[in-house]
Amino acid sequence: MPEIAAAPPTPPIPLAALLAREELGLRQIAGPVEAGAAVRMVHTSEMADPYPYLLGGELLLSAGVLLKDPDMYVSRIVQAGAAALGFGVAPVYDTVPQALIEACDRHGLPLLEVPPKTTFTAVARAVWRLMAEARHRELRRVTQAQQGLAAAAARPDPVPAVLHQLASRLGGQAVLLAPDGTELSSSGRAPSPDAGAALRRLAQVVKPLPGTPGDDAGQAGPVPASASDAIPGAQLAAYALGGHQRLVLGLATPVREAGDHTVAGVAVVLLSLLTAPHQGADSSGRSAALVRLLLGAGASEAAALLGAERWTVVHARGGSGTPFAASALGAALGSALVDPADDGTVRILLPADSEVTPQPGWLLGVSAPVLPEELAAADSQAARAVHRAAATRTELVRHRGTSLSALLAPEEAAAHARLRLAPIADSPALLDTLRNWLSLHGSWDRTAAAMEVHRNTVRQRIARCATLLDEDLDDADVRMELWFALRSL
Repeated sequence: MPEIAAAPPTPPIPLAALLAREELGLRQIAGPVEAGAAVRMVHTSEMADPYPYLLGGELLLSAGVLLKDPDMYVSRIVQAGAAALGFGVAPVYDTVPQALIEACDRHGLPLLEVPPKTTFTAVARAVWRLMAEARHRELRRVTQAQQGLAAAAARPDPVPAVLHQLASRLGGQAVLLAPDGTELSSSGRAPSPDAGAALRRLAQVVKPLPGTPGDDAGQAGPVPASASDAIPGAQLAAYALGGHQRLVLGLATPVREAGDHTVAGVAVVLLSLLTAPHQGADSSGRSAALVRLLLGAGASEAAALLGAERWTVVHARGGSGTPFAASALGAALGSALVDPADDGTVRILLPADSEVTPQPGWLLGVSAPVLPEELAAADSQAARAVHRAAATRTELVRHRGTSLSALLAPEEAAAHARLRLAPIADSPALLDTLRNWLSLHGSWDRTAAAMEVHRNTVRQRIARCATLLDEDLDDADVRMELWFALRSL
């Protein structure tokens, strides 16, 4: 039997809600009523055997054009996982065949009588309207929960406040558990006496996914980042938090509603940030570094308070667009030093010995390890790397150094670069366009994609560079010299 999860991700609606629409005149005449069938979609078919065309969870509508063996027909519908059968009275039958009614009762399939005045289109439209209303309610509930959880995270006692907010929103119990199942903090009441013990057992099987902060280097094979189970009277779920402490968020609720997993995901991100030890610097160290910078200290003095001698800059683009995306990325990479810029780029500062791995939904550009006084140059390296990642559709691009830089002293290379590029030095747009264009081997389209401008804009800027520099940019030697100058500038 097909899995219901294979159906499109639309919120299911109770069959009772559709029957309550008086304008449709639908009437259930067979099958279980108390089971509370849920409809996930509508499908109309006059096939003698619609099984191959069903995904599961459908309200199947038919006028019985090819109905010959009701028992076989109903058994195949049930085998496919359909939620209910709607039988149209007219134009083929004046009434619903008694053999079909008996077959639906026998196989436990809800059977609806669709009166002649009601078209199948009207039934489908009513289902989609109910689904839209359900989706709107779900989104509103999730949005309100996100706002409540964010406000709780800003309280003086953020972890208990987030757990209390989560338990209130989901109508159950929220527990923060240690790796051995020890309860560290909780809020709400478990739906049943056995739920707490079952939740602790469930917490034993969830761990961070390989590659996330806290993952053991030698661990083999993927392990679940979340798990769910059910016992009489309770729905259980456990989520691994990011960070080296390997904490687990456990949830025990009487029922599981649409949107619960999304709400829990927001809480997981917040609790991961609130409970994870800071990588390379605690909050007091970051505060002290900020104060010294504001009072005029140099980058080296401030960086010393953050616990690392060399640093790597990461630029990231993408994410889910939620307010927590940048913080979640920082937590995944193991850093609390995160700067979400107005243009959508996220900048993250990491100790040089930190491992940077691809992150789902993000494009990453990584600089070379540098000393604190070289962070500005590393920031430019990371920016160019993420541009290249966007142009080449690569998840992670690292800055690649050049051995040519060792041929000249940095002061001589910089002086040569200033002289070589003087005609366009006052135009950052021309310099940036020329740098990207040369790095992408003169590709107009890839340069336009990397810079998020039109390809004609790239052509116009490169032509302007050629004019001002008085150079033939088709000459490989000229390109090499300009690239060297740009790298040294």
